[in-house]
Amino acid sequence: MDGASLRILYVFTDLILPLMAGYFLHRRQLVSDNTINKVIRFNVICVYTTLSLLSFWVLPLSWNLLLVPLFGALLVLLPGAIGYGLFARRIDNLLDRGSFIASAMLANLGTLGGVCAFILYNEPGFAYAQLIGTTQNFLLCIAVFPMAQYYYLKHTDSIRKSSPGHNFREMFFSINQLSLLGMAVGLILNAQGMERPAVLGEIFQSLVHIGAWIAMLPVGFLIDFRQVRRYAKDIQTLTLLRFVVTPLIFNIITYFTVKDEILWGTLLILTFCPTAINAVLACKIYKLNVDLAVSSFVITTAAFLLLIFPLLFFYLH
Repeated sequence: MDGASLRILYVFTDLILPLMAGYFLHRRQLVSDNTINKVIRFNVICVYTTLSLLSFWVLPLSWNLLLVPLFGALLVLLPGAIGYGLFARRIDNLLDRGSFIASAMLANLGTLGGVCAFILYNEPGFAYAQLIGTTQNFLLCIAVFPMAQYYYLKHTDSIRKSSPGHNFREMFFSINQLSLLGMAVGLILNAQGMERPAVLGEIFQSLVHIGAWIAMLPVGFLIDFRQVRRYAKDIQTLTLLRFVVTPLIFNIITYFTVKDEILWGTLLILTFCPTAINAVLACKIYKLNVDLAVSSFVITTAAFLLLIFPLLFFYLH
């Protein structure tokens, strides 16, 4: 068994197992919703901030890598724009609309995409996935969180009842955006030429697995298969967007712009990635329709793990 075939076990240990554990905790009522909310906030505030700082500290500041964050931004903004223009604006309930847009914008690049790229391309593939995922995390803070807050405030009529300045501060400056500070500190240390201690590299590798568990376990806890079935028809357009429209557009773009085989293969994997865990977390934090986001996450993730990634593995391996 070669390295790639052996590393495919991470799909189970880092992705499927914590989902099962979270679902078990929910079914057995072993932890409360309040505890899960604290786990989510710990992940967003502490783990994301630490991983952002450590990854930006050693991010190669090369002109050749400028296209990589651009692809990361397009993987968020383009599906979001298409999803809103073609589908979401027809949804009357604003909490549902915000949840749909968040699910369209956020693909599971960092956690699921990173593990799958690592399986096929080892550390180089993982590094590309993390760089693109970092771009998505940046947009999560400056675009998705404010959008989610906007739809919640609009739904509750808060925008009309409070001052514009107050809402601007609420949407763009909160503790949930603390990872931006981690990115900034990491870039400063990087630009100053300070070498990251080796022990922090080991901590980073461990945090990748810990972060996957902390991110996936609450989602498993939130899964309600009755609600998944209820919203299955509503997210058919999201499935189409995630597995047909986005890969088609990006395959055309990368065919003409990417020559690096590992980068091209990693991008191919990422363009097929299912709805992100962060879409569920954003909806949970800002009180949008969590069940719709969870349904999108469960259905697209199941399709990716059981069908799409195995096909990609044999195609790229």
